[in-house]
Amino acid sequence: MRPVRSLAEALAHEVLVLDGGLSNQLEAQGCDLGDELWSARLLADGPEQIGAAHTAYVRAGARVLITASYQATFEGFARRGVERAAAERLFARSVELARAAGDGAPEPVWVAASVGPYGAMLADGSEYWGRYGLTVRELERFHRPRVEALVAAGPDVLALETVPDTVEAEALLRAVEGCGVPVWLSYTVAGERTRAGQGLSEAFGLAAGNDQVVAVGVNCCEPADAARAVEVAATVTDKPVVVYPNSGEEWDSGARAWRGAGSFDPDRMRDWPAAGARLIGGCCRVGPDRIARLAAALPS
Repeated sequence: MRPVRSLAEALAHEVLVLDGGLSNQLEAQGCDLGDELWSARLLADGPEQIGAAHTAYVRAGARVLITASYQATFEGFARRGVERAAAERLFARSVELARAAGDGAPEPVWVAASVGPYGAMLADGSEYWGRYGLTVRELERFHRPRVEALVAAGPDVLALETVPDTVEAEALLRAVEGCGVPVWLSYTVAGERTRAGQGLSEAFGLAAGNDQVVAVGVNCCEPADAARAVEVAATVTDKPVVVYPNSGEEWDSGARAWRGAGSFDPDRMRDWPAAGARLIGGCCRVGPDRIARLAAALPS
């Protein structure tokens, strides 16, 4: 079902459940994501798989779907021989697939177009430390064309997500200025700092007073780190908080495998709305089963 209210209006009255990790659900469906474009490759090669993944999260209770455009860039598509006009259609398809999955839901579903960090395009893990050696202006020039392509497809909000530092956050906020679509700004953090080492008060402060930003928070981090960040984000910005941590499992780079049972506990997350969280979901390794548990645990 398509929403009749804006996301900002909904957040004034409701706690909304986000979806979980798209990549892990695609892998569970048998998709091979061993490619620099990651899940974005399937926009061209397997759009039905992306649609099925979105639908799995809708059935689990997600009210906000994040598109498969996190790693989608004109530069990345060009390396695969995809010309600009075709790339623009793939950006649009990412929004259309999420919208179609939400249209069949019993409750309104909002579509968040993912705008991942510059490091995601590099596909070398640098989105987890930032500080690429680029200026704010250079990063703004990189992000603006993909922002424009996604905005043209009509999402409800832009998810400026997994942002590793304040330099890129400033660039992203400049790139979206005047685009006509609200945004949320979500950092990836470690402890009480961004991945690049800036304090969270400084990082969240960039969004304070910016009316285009409808929520601010964190994603792609440990659940325990996310819990503390919710309080800081709410206090610094007086905005609704968006929070979607990873499963809490640890990546063993030598064995190239995930270790541990994880610490994503929906029962512990039920207290987050009292601290200011209004958009709550999961990121890497959080699948539809955990999102269903989260939807059941959170206040309606």
